Amino acid sequence: MEIIPARSIVPGEVADPSRREILKAGLAAGGALLLGFHVPLGEGRATQSHTSTHEFAPNAFIRIDRQGQITLIMPQVEMGQGVYTSVPMILAEELDAAFDQVALEAAPPNDALYGNPVFHIQVTGNSNSIRAFWIPLRKAGAGARVMLVEAAAQMWGVDPAGCRTNNSEVFHEASGRRLPYAALVDRAAKLTPPQDAPLKSVADFKLIGKPLKRLDTPDKAKGTALYGIDMLPEGVKFATLAACPVFGGRVGHVDDRVAKIIPGVRQIVVLDDLVAVVGDHTWAAKQGLDALNITWSEGPNARVTQADVWNQIRAASQREGVVAKTLGDAEKGLAQGDRMDADYELPFLAHAPMEPMNCTVHVRPDACEVWVGSQVVSRAQAIAAKVTGLPLEKVIVHNQLIGGGFGRRLEVDGVEKSARIAKEVDSPVKVVWSREEDVQHDLYRPVYHDRMTATLSSGRIVGWRHRIAGSAVIARWLPPAFQHGIDIDAVDSAVDMPYDIPNLRVEYVRDEPPAVPTGFWRGVGPNNNVFAIESFMDELAKKAGRDPIEFRRSMLDKTPRLKAALELVAGKAGWGRPLPPRNGRGVAVQPSFGSYIATVAEVEVDRSGEVSVRRIVTAVDTGIVVNPDTVVAQLQGGLIFGLTAAFYGEVTIDRGRIQQSNFHDYRMLRIDEVPAIEVHIIQSGEAPGGIGETGVTASLPAVRNAIFAATGIPLRRMPIDRDVLAERKSV
Repeated sequence: MEIIPARSIVPGEVADPSRREILKAGLAAGGALLLGFHVPLGEGRATQSHTSTHEFAPNAFIRIDRQGQITLIMPQVEMGQGVYTSVPMILAEELDAAFDQVALEAAPPNDALYGNPVFHIQVTGNSNSIRAFWIPLRKAGAGARVMLVEAAAQMWGVDPAGCRTNNSEVFHEASGRRLPYAALVDRAAKLTPPQDAPLKSVADFKLIGKPLKRLDTPDKAKGTALYGIDMLPEGVKFATLAACPVFGGRVGHVDDRVAKIIPGVRQIVVLDDLVAVVGDHTWAAKQGLDALNITWSEGPNARVTQADVWNQIRAASQREGVVAKTLGDAEKGLAQGDRMDADYELPFLAHAPMEPMNCTVHVRPDACEVWVGSQVVSRAQAIAAKVTGLPLEKVIVHNQLIGGGFGRRLEVDGVEKSARIAKEVDSPVKVVWSREEDVQHDLYRPVYHDRMTATLSSGRIVGWRHRIAGSAVIARWLPPAFQHGIDIDAVDSAVDMPYDIPNLRVEYVRDEPPAVPTGFWRGVGPNNNVFAIESFMDELAKKAGRDPIEFRRSMLDKTPRLKAALELVAGKAGWGRPLPPRNGRGVAVQPSFGSYIATVAEVEVDRSGEVSVRRIVTAVDTGIVVNPDTVVAQLQGGLIFGLTAAFYGEVTIDRGRIQQSNFHDYRMLRIDEVPAIEVHIIQSGEAPGGIGETGVTASLPAVRNAIFAATGIPLRRMPIDRDVLAERKSV
């Protein structure tokens, strides 16, 4: 890891927060100082009271007890991205707290109190945990610090201006007196919270910017960390299930005579769309499920093939779409110069997280408990309440660490199915999906078709049209955000493309694939758009007779942070140095998720079409870096995740059935295929950006462009087609 001082970027304070990021401090009696914030969710929403008399008071995010322990009620969920370390670092920084005194508790489901300021619901996703809570948590910590200083000043009878804080203590400079926060809790709880406590200067940060070790690593290394799949409430039974292999199908007939006599099988649950076997342990449930003879009523989707999917979306891309962005006169620009057209496609992808999908539910007449790892805990509570018919407050959700989400756990279909099964069982029941059932009943990354058109004049782009055809996940998942026929996720990184092009038009055509449900997949909309844009840029550069980096650089004057990242990565990657035949370097840049990232991949393509990625170098300006170690780890993991998609990622459908089932036919990148990865972080004073998904969206186009440089073959569809690469000689 290397941290590079920024060029052409002036470090300084972050911009004033928007009204969605305004913080309100709160207090509570009862022996602990409770501080929290309220994030307004729109005009007319009532604010919450800042007074509470119980542990989880309205708006309470920070709790400090008489022993000096500081507890952050954590609104975001840890799924491997490191937020259980970096988010408390933000709080501890402004609070001037000893970091080893900070503990975490997962926030209970409550959109009003713990809603993500960006989405207005309680959700972890879109690489925005740091971005969303950067200002609110700093204000929460600063407000608490001011109150603790005031409490100490009152006890000493001095001016608060003569006091300072450090390491969970208040100091009086003149007298040398000091008091730990633990001794100030009761007095501080009686004070009026400040309206707008001053934030620290970036220059005064002590924790933020340090590569601190992750707090969750020791328990994970020892095997004591608890995930959803580890939950074992007293008396729990185990279940696994089978749903119709064709989406939309129903249960026809179930012959369970053999299953019932298998030792350990306790119950067969037959619902309209699935069958579950409940047993004393998972093996009994699995054996019982295998012994069932199920006849399915498959419905009309049983005739759908992958050809139907591609034919439909390709036809849709021929239609003029809803205009998502326009600059200048795109039609005029496209009527002049040398024109080029290209279509790019990405297939369905499954999530396949390491921790299998699972959910444990106990339904009682008067209450319901759910143990799960969810990215949307309030939605998990709501769906369980809907299934059971219980009031929301009677449904308790225990959210756990997540062993891989990637967008799959933004959905609550697993909670819904588990609750329906649990209604038929007298004890708690842990429902675990087999890998096959999970892969074949996912909500898949949509297929996308990007139709690109551009014109060149004097080596520069003068006209640009980008037509995106694909599913509107936002329309289903967050309907208020789907306005005027535009899916804001599907056009992400297309409408805010960084290049200076005078005449531009971005269109969106909604096309829902037949028979296949779609959802968010790590990298979301930028997946297809960055791939299409950056692949097209390389082809345009070649047509213009220009070096791919110089071609991009000439259009980035209005995006200096990205331009600086591009220049840095070019130098670090040795751009321009000669390579052997059938070796190539490819570049891709993007301003995605609030970060500016440039990536160079170096590949070798052998005569049989096999591709080996030798090296990936990436430079990133992600604003103020809370924990550099997390940034590096997330970029490394994201790049590898994207490489998996580039090499092997494809889900197909035939006769209404998903064809892939497990890792033998839905391959993951293996350890011997992982290239050397270098990460260079540009030091910046801008507000933090997101980092969890930028590597995913970077590796696909960078590797594609490296293959283009090595072979002259412009791949326009992923995953890599080795037959195409083997059929032609390098040029």
